Amino acid sequence: DGVNACLGIARVRAGQIAFRGQPQTSIKHFTAARSGIAVVPQGRRIVPGLTVRENLALGAAVGRPGKWNFDSVCELFPILKERADTPGTAMSGGQQQMLAIGRALMANPELLILDEPSEGLAPVIVDELAATFVRLAAQDTSILLIEQNFSLVHRVAQRYYVLSKGSVVEQGSVEGMSMDDLKKHVAV
Repeated sequence: DGVNACLGIARVRAGQIAFRGQPQTSIKHFTAARSGIAVVPQGRRIVPGLTVRENLALGAAVGRPGKWNFDSVCELFPILKERADTPGTAMSGGQQQMLAIGRALMANPELLILDEPSEGLAPVIVDELAATFVRLAAQDTSILLIEQNFSLVHRVAQRYYVLSKGSVVEQGSVEGMSMDDLKKHVAV
């Protein structure tokens, strides 16, 4: 799993993963947020029994300074302000994904890792997320998008890498590539 390799949970057999010139061996899953890496996990993992506000506060617990706080996250996702005192697990799948992204942003990351963010979401919500990811990237947040939805990859990514059995088997620039060409390149 790419996320586990990035966080030092899975062993890298060849090559090296680095962040800001630091080898992955010094970045562990329990220190990633302090190092400037935030993960939006597959399946969202909203903490049951906590409100939207409390789930967001978990992301801020690392104490990294930056522009992301409750107000700025709610400006990005207004529904989170409207539902601030609602249990996070009582929201729709799309709203929970917004909460998971907002929680990660509260850590003020330099790198945001998104693991299958479109999973189980309606196309209109995926469109909203695509626009959000493009906006975040334009605001100097690096994004590593692990995704099988070609449309989302095509709209958001600048480069693509295809992994098969733990190795990069295809890579390139998305710029100027049609959706059909992208599908041809990544069909393994």
